Amino acid sequence: MRVPVIAGNWKMHKSVAESASFARELLPSIAAYESVERIVAPTFLALTAVAEALRGSGVGLSAQDAHFEPQGAFTSQISAAMLKGIASHTIIGHSECRAWLGETDERVNLKVRAALSCDLTPIVAVGENLQQYEAGQTFAVVGRQVRAALQDVGTADMSRVILAYEPVWAIGTGRNASAETARDAIGDCVRATLAELYGASIARQVRILYGGSVKPDNMSQYMAEQEIDGALVGGASLNVSDFAALVAIAAREKTAGNNS
Repeated sequence: MRVPVIAGNWKMHKSVAESASFARELLPSIAAYESVERIVAPTFLALTAVAEALRGSGVGLSAQDAHFEPQGAFTSQISAAMLKGIASHTIIGHSECRAWLGETDERVNLKVRAALSCDLTPIVAVGENLQQYEAGQTFAVVGRQVRAALQDVGTADMSRVILAYEPVWAIGTGRNASAETARDAIGDCVRATLAELYGASIARQVRILYGGSVKPDNMSQYMAEQEIDGALVGGASLNVSDFAALVAIAAREKTAGNNS
């Protein structure tokens, strides 16, 4: 059985003090759901403060990105090597980084490999934009992104990789892919691509999340799908009750045997 994952991406929200306070407030609401891997991703500035707030809780701490070089003349960047020992995970290839920061498939791959080499679990985001979606290019675009992200990543490392299907047109827009659309993209494209690259057994083990305007009132639909192993959450992760509700729904639905 794949362990479900709920990862909260706080993006550019919350000061250091607010982040630490929020983490402390959140913990009692999600402490009981040990069947779900729970992760929060504050800003770089707040990582150490949140790490202290989470100490001993079993909740994972993710960075929102990681540079592929261990050090160098890369103004404003934070390397995977610098995150080692502070964070447990890092998000890589988020659509906002691809769109606003010029993130390429090649850099995503370098970052994935750097994260793995520094004992960080990469949460690798893939997804098509609205134009590609409307042109019926979802599988071509997402399949290409998966192949590029995992180039030269060995079979042994795949147990440490989490993938997230995030259709760009559903991030921060209030729109969301239907559960059936997300299921098909994840099962028939992302997982099928993994099977081509690593074989069916490995493909069945890798956890693949859905992201894109996930909320408590639509979460059950996604978690009822066997192919969807959790969610990479934006706005709903900024509210304690909403985030806790998402974790509770994932625990309920996946414990009920909907996962495989």
